[in-house]
Amino acid sequence: MRQYVVDAFTDEVFRGNQAAVCVMDAWPGERLMKAIARENNFSETAFTVREGDAWRLRWFTPTIEIDLCGHATLATAYALFRFHEPEADEIAFRTMSGELRVARRDGWLVMDFPAYRLEPVPVTDEMEAALGARPLEAYLDRDLLLVYDDEATVREMRPDIALVAGLPGMAACPTASGTDSDCVSRFFAPDMGIEEDPVTGSAHCMVAPTGRSAWARTRSMPGRRPSAAGSFCARYAGTAPVTPL
Repeated sequence: MRQYVVDAFTDEVFRGNQAAVCVMDAWPGERLMKAIARENNFSETAFTVREGDAWRLRWFTPTIEIDLCGHATLATAYALFRFHEPEADEIAFRTMSGELRVARRDGWLVMDFPAYRLEPVPVTDEMEAALGARPLEAYLDRDLLLVYDDEATVREMRPDIALVAGLPGMAACPTASGTDSDCVSRFFAPDMGIEEDPVTGSAHCMVAPTGRSAWARTRSMPGRRPSAAGSFCARYAGTAPVTPL
């Protein structure tokens, strides 16, 4: 097993979102993978093994295995392109969420991710108590998307993490239209063992399909995650997949 630590969704070392990437010849036991992820204590540790012309990919938080992770997929692709498949133009991953592809394009690594099927849900007092501000709208798939009308509300939010854990979904993602970007968002996931993720690719499988305000007027959707890591990533919102760069 070889393990790499990659800073994803950033152009600066020690910023963005860190993921551990374990490249292996064969699968270890699940107990060992959970122990490695717990000891790494990153929001995700990715484990990958080659399967024919593709790679099987699994993601573990410090507490559970999850079905989709953007930054750890990007980190895994970077490690494979750089150290294992330097001549490849595209890498296919077989995952719990289906086949995911990462390609080199004009100096970027481009990922195609599935768009979540969001269902509108009622805004509740519990949401307001947990996040400290009442959202305008709420949507649910695996995670809970909370839409606000002011980016300052999202940036300055100080949620009650214990109450967030009691909301529907595995995580809560507050978002709003931005001033120097099309959107801002944050991602709180105590049920996954993560109080706040610095920048979350899979969150934009929710943010992009909502198609609100400026996001709906263009296929280009720059977004910012106002976390301590100061992460930035640009995405394109299409009719089917969401493509983080």
